[in-house]
Amino acid sequence: MSSDSAMDETTENSGINSLPREIWILVFGSFIVAIGMGIVAPALPTFATSFDVGVTAASFVISAFALMRLAFAPVSGRLVSLFGERSIYLCGITIVGVSTAACAFAGSYWQLLIFRALGGTGSTMFTVSAVALLVRLAPPHLRGRASGMWATSFLLGNISGPIIGGFVIGYSLRLPFISYGIVLFVAAFIGWLLLRKSTLAARQADPSAPAMTVRQALRHRAYWAALLSNFSNGWAVNGVRVALVPLFVIEVLHAAQSMAGAALSVFAVGNGAVLLLSGRIADRRGRKPMVLIGLAISGAATAALGFADSVPWFLGTSLVAGIGAGILNPAHNAAVADIVGASGKGGPMLAVFQMSADFGAILGPLIAGVLADTISYRAAFLVTGFTAAVGLLAWSGAPETRLTRAVSVRRTETLDEAA
Repeated sequence: MSSDSAMDETTENSGINSLPREIWILVFGSFIVAIGMGIVAPALPTFATSFDVGVTAASFVISAFALMRLAFAPVSGRLVSLFGERSIYLCGITIVGVSTAACAFAGSYWQLLIFRALGGTGSTMFTVSAVALLVRLAPPHLRGRASGMWATSFLLGNISGPIIGGFVIGYSLRLPFISYGIVLFVAAFIGWLLLRKSTLAARQADPSAPAMTVRQALRHRAYWAALLSNFSNGWAVNGVRVALVPLFVIEVLHAAQSMAGAALSVFAVGNGAVLLLSGRIADRRGRKPMVLIGLAISGAATAALGFADSVPWFLGTSLVAGIGAGILNPAHNAAVADIVGASGKGGPMLAVFQMSADFGAILGPLIAGVLADTISYRAAFLVTGFTAAVGLLAWSGAPETRLTRAVSVRRTETLDEAA
């Protein structure tokens, strides 16, 4: 057994296997934010059309949030580097809370559009700062586990939120926005209360630590591969899954609309079932094997969705696609964390990583929608699965990023030379 392997095994078997308290605070905050997003989701399109606008205009309210996230991500990365993760984390949650509560009092479509778009800026501030804090606080040998917990909490919130939102919307179309605003204010207060005296969360970037720039990160094949896999994940999971699955169920399978919700729920079940396990394996066996397995399963299952000719087949492939995405996410998030390191200077790189998923979520439904209209749904799902194959090819030639003592020394020397 090599010295690096021996060291890793000793670390695994030692008492240094618990995550800092601050990680649990971030996980809880993620859960609260995701619940709020789910509360608003059922109400937003209907509320927009209440201002006598068409489906396209109502859909643009949703797209505006994503577009602002994409546009503001580089600024968020710089803000994190300048003011620290904790401050931007709290500011981001507060901005989303204020803008969402303001939506409840919108008197016109354009007011709703502006308030919702402003929420996108706060959302990307929250996401970039929270992930940057997660990267900095999680011990290197537990980064996969921390990423898995973060993703699981967000997933559970996304599942719970729409259930609550469906109940709240029965009373008023404006009530979900007020409820989400209150939830976010509570999350911001809890984050401030529990993190304000944390010396670990308040620690500034180490001036002696080597700072990797985005340009330097782009020379790293694993970072490029992570961007491509995240783009594919955003395209398939955040974009096409939401936009095309409901239409496919109704127009191709001729099933009840409730089956579309069932397909999305089955995907979430498969995803949540493996997230924590995938994170643990990525910490013990490496990031690259889990990324390759996740991309292969996710891509194949997504492509197979277009060939489904029955509801059971469609639900089965949705479950497998969810498992593939669940295997992928913690590993490629941990790989980016390995590349960024714990210097506290990785905000811009994390912002670019987030942008890759947002870009995929915006571009995917547009291209897949055109393919479904002009060719077939089968072509749309095949192209979506092909994006995973591109990520798979990129990762095949990328190095393993899981940190060992030897890798840490080599990386530090490389960064010193680059500086």
